[in-house]
Amino acid sequence: MVKNKQILVVIHLCSFLVFLYSLSMIPPLLVALLYKEKSVFSFFYTLVIAGSLGGLGWFSTRQSKVQLRTQDGFLIIVLFWLLFSMVSALPLWMDDTLNISLTDAMFEGVSGITTTGASVLNDVSGLPKSVLYYRSQLNFIGGLGVIVLAVAVLPLLGIGGAKLYQSEMPGPFKEERLTPRLADTSKNLWLIYLGLGLACTVAFRIAGMPWFDALCHGISTVSLGGFSTRNESLGFYDSSAVEMVGGIFSILAAVNFTLYFVAVGRRSLKPLYRNPELRFFLLVLAIIVAIVCFELYRSGMYGAKDSFVHGFFLTSSMMTDNGLATADYAKMPSHTIMLLLAASFFGGCVGSTCGGIKALRFLIMYKQSRHEINQLVHPNAIFTIKVGNAPIQDRVLRSVWSFFFLYVFFSCFFVWLLNLMGYDLVTSFATVAACINNMGLGFGETAAGFGTLSDAAKWLMCSAMLLGRLEIYPMLILCSRAFWRF
Repeated sequence: MVKNKQILVVIHLCSFLVFLYSLSMIPPLLVALLYKEKSVFSFFYTLVIAGSLGGLGWFSTRQSKVQLRTQDGFLIIVLFWLLFSMVSALPLWMDDTLNISLTDAMFEGVSGITTTGASVLNDVSGLPKSVLYYRSQLNFIGGLGVIVLAVAVLPLLGIGGAKLYQSEMPGPFKEERLTPRLADTSKNLWLIYLGLGLACTVAFRIAGMPWFDALCHGISTVSLGGFSTRNESLGFYDSSAVEMVGGIFSILAAVNFTLYFVAVGRRSLKPLYRNPELRFFLLVLAIIVAIVCFELYRSGMYGAKDSFVHGFFLTSSMMTDNGLATADYAKMPSHTIMLLLAASFFGGCVGSTCGGIKALRFLIMYKQSRHEINQLVHPNAIFTIKVGNAPIQDRVLRSVWSFFFLYVFFSCFFVWLLNLMGYDLVTSFATVAACINNMGLGFGETAAGFGTLSDAAKWLMCSAMLLGRLEIYPMLILCSRAFWRF
């Protein structure tokens, strides 16, 4: 009986989230009406279908009054990402002007909602305005995690959202809470997120973009999604100002949003510059920027100024897993591109909108490795591993190293599978790096886009994008027998 009630509450919440998500079709529908585009029908049909199914499921299970458990949180997290991916693909698949297959629509939908930014569409510049806006909106909604938004309204359903939030929170410190009032915290995080998106939009407009392009690129940049309105991405504008705005806001979006929350609450910048993870992230970023700029200048591809601008922008974009690029990105020295692809595994800070392994985990592993070296030199000494003033517990260390192993294992596994399908090693590595890190920029055969991949490879990369976005563990937990015994 209890198990049935738990199933009903999962259906209840998932249905509510689908209903809520169906309302996101209204803005692109209005854009389609404004520009008198046929895409209005596909957005309207998706709104009706998803809204009806979600509303029906939510209404029919409204009597479910069972408290969520941790297991339920993990299940709902995975289900809503799968459901949202399917709903995201619907308007693209039903749009006759696009004329794309179900596989391509799913790939584009998953890429959008997971903030990957990898596209199978050949001529992005020729797409309807409503579709261009919709793709950027997908990035924006997926950026901070739809669950955080949903948690703000879950109290209205009489169901606490703490378990959901715990399951969604990235990083090794999942049990940490910002405040006891989770709903208020979520609302404040979204206000900060919206404010950053607005600031980025205005900055792009000042840099010379038209308002529509500025809006699409602004919300896509802050979400670190990488969808652009142009085939050449930001390279289309051939503007140093545009690239600097893109690079700066990519870095700002890669900062832990809880730091912004605390900084705003205390009206001080001290939480930002005192944070050891942020300092470590900026140090690594500065080193890679310096290397890339030097290599671009040494190769004779650009002069000193252009080497700095392109190097700073591209490093910021790829390391934070944004995925916006210059027009001649694929023509850069191959060793430079491979360095940037490797940097995409580093990612940004925990609690930001970026993908990858995250700076905090690398910082912990660095300190642990240094600790082991010191322990070998002084076997009888007692050392304590700290991040800032906080000692790191053994459980956290095990979690970090376990995650690192799984991340590397699945990355190698996906590379091997693509290689098995007939793709060369460079293409396989770059494609997997783009998808599992939610970065979106390929190399080799996928440098110009991911439409050249076979259907099997596209479905495989969809799973890589979801695995990277969910940070592996929720997916693996659902595959374990122990989970289903509860």
